Amino acid sequence: MDNRYDDRAQPKPPTSIVGPAGQRLSIEDLPPPNTKRWVVRRKAEVVTAVRAGLITLEEACRRYTLSVEEFASWQALVDQFGVRGLRATRIQEYRNNNRH
Repeated sequence: MDNRYDDRAQPKPPTSIVGPAGQRLSIEDLPPPNTKRWVVRRKAEVVTAVRAGLITLEEACRRYTLSVEEFASWQALVDQFGVRGLRATRIQEYRNNNRH
């Protein structure tokens, strides 16, 4: 059967996307799977990659040993405070400000 005309065929994920700093990102440009030090740029790249369909949420969680909750917290911080919200030293400050 020829899948070119099959409505059930899934679209192919992009091979590259525009990253959070405006640069092109491919799978090879993402942080390595053994990343232990999560700086703002790396977190933002992973969030952007998942949102743009470069990798799935499941792939990101598996690749980086993240829980869905941890990844969701990164997304929520970006949504609420922008990329700067991903700064680890600011997370507690942002969380405390939300309670007032």
